[in-house]
Amino acid sequence: MNFQRGSRHEAPEVNLIPLIDVVLVIIIFLMLTTTFSKVAGLEINLPTADAEATEAQASEITVAITAGGDVIINGAPIGSRDVAAVAAALGRAVSPDAGEPIIVINADAQASHQSVIDVMQAAQQAGLPQITFAIQAPQD
Repeated sequence: MNFQRGSRHEAPEVNLIPLIDVVLVIIIFLMLTTTFSKVAGLEINLPTADAEATEAQASEITVAITAGGDVIINGAPIGSRDVAAVAAALGRAVSPDAGEPIIVINADAQASHQSVIDVMQAAQQAGLPQITFAIQAPQD
């Protein structure tokens, strides 16, 4: 029972064109439906050292700015909003045995931009260049 036609033995051919068409359609579909997330970050290469790491705790000075522009340093309100008065209060808040403290600014969302800039200028005048801002993550 020989079901072959003719006397030639031809190898079956695989047509690749429909396969390529299907793969291209799938690639286009994936490109159009993929969502890209933008990750904010900064990639840096830090230098290395052979010395042992020390646990140096930097002291923090918390500066709160209310919606009205009042300045509160480490829980104590400052009577004046003047840059020189805030700088003097920041200088008094620095402990002598601590290294260079970090100023953490907690500004109310309704606080004016100028009051935040005034605190930053006061920190610069007091010789405290390390400033960071505290934020609150949004509630879902």
